Amino acid sequence: MTRLTRADLDNLPAYVPGRNLADLTRELGIAEAIKLASNEVPYGPLPGVPEAVADAMLQSHRYPDMGALELRDALAGRLGVPADHIVTGCGSVALAEILVKATCLPGDEIVYSWRSFEAYPIIAAGASVTSVRVPNTAEHGHDLQAMADAITERTRLVIVCNPNNPTGTSVRKAELDRFVEAVPSDVLIVLDEAYRELVTDPEVPDGLATYGDRHNVLVLRTMSKAWGLAGLRMGYLAAQPEVAAAIRKVLTPFSTSLVAQAAAIAALAQEDEVRRRCALVVAERDRVTEALRKIGADVPGSQANFVWLPLGDESAAFGKACESRGVIVRPFQGDGVRVTIGTPEENDAFLAAAEAALNG
Repeated sequence: MTRLTRADLDNLPAYVPGRNLADLTRELGIAEAIKLASNEVPYGPLPGVPEAVADAMLQSHRYPDMGALELRDALAGRLGVPADHIVTGCGSVALAEILVKATCLPGDEIVYSWRSFEAYPIIAAGASVTSVRVPNTAEHGHDLQAMADAITERTRLVIVCNPNNPTGTSVRKAELDRFVEAVPSDVLIVLDEAYRELVTDPEVPDGLATYGDRHNVLVLRTMSKAWGLAGLRMGYLAAQPEVAAAIRKVLTPFSTSLVAQAAAIAALAQEDEVRRRCALVVAERDRVTEALRKIGADVPGSQANFVWLPLGDESAAFGKACESRGVIVRPFQGDGVRVTIGTPEENDAFLAAAEAALNG
């Protein structure tokens, strides 16, 4: 039979989303479960968002504004940058795909830390680009010196996920300053800041405020996490205008939907509520981290809305043990387990399951 798809994709792992209740109902007969596997914020849509979505649906037979001009103006006002620096898209991961399309040709290289966001190798392979994975440090964070050393003449992008998904670790300003200075000017530095709103360490820089004036720095962000729009897929990037303009040329037309634009504009009007919710998540993040350490887990400090248990080969078994108690977490086989911070009650259920799994 004649092959119709690329043979090299046979060895490419598919993106694995967090498991859901239907999986546990089907496999274990569990009717109710707590999902702490997908880094969602547990407090529901922001005020005004459902109403904005409902209003937008009345025009759903029309195409959205392809340039997302009103949304870009709203983001520009919040971020303090001109609107022509901003590109919106169907989540930050879709923008990362478009970014590779705009910067790389087959055979070029992308440098990133590993383990980091699992979409990076999939995005690279999909564009026939070579992944250069630089191992994390013993503290589960980026080794920026090694990443700088890994850059070659074929490198087009270097990605810094800050805070890092799935380990929650972060890069501080002094080391990021050195890294930005060390990267050649013809290599685009991508600061993936999906969890920026949850950062409390003052030494972890806001990439846009700190490096946004540099021609070879681009900042990726999402509204899926702190802004509660995971189900509507809204992300954006900020870059120098010539870079942003080139990216728009290869952007999928109308990829920021009518509903997503309306929801994002409504959400941006709720910044005080976002901060309140983030404070709740941060307080629980700190509590869960301390509790896990007390029961013997080696948990690195997190600046995101999840914690990382570096359990190595025991990761899958830990995940199954939690699922047997109705708590869905996200194992990464051979590396560790990522656990999203939920409500206090959800976190208590996880901690009970974790203690049983680790010490039972």
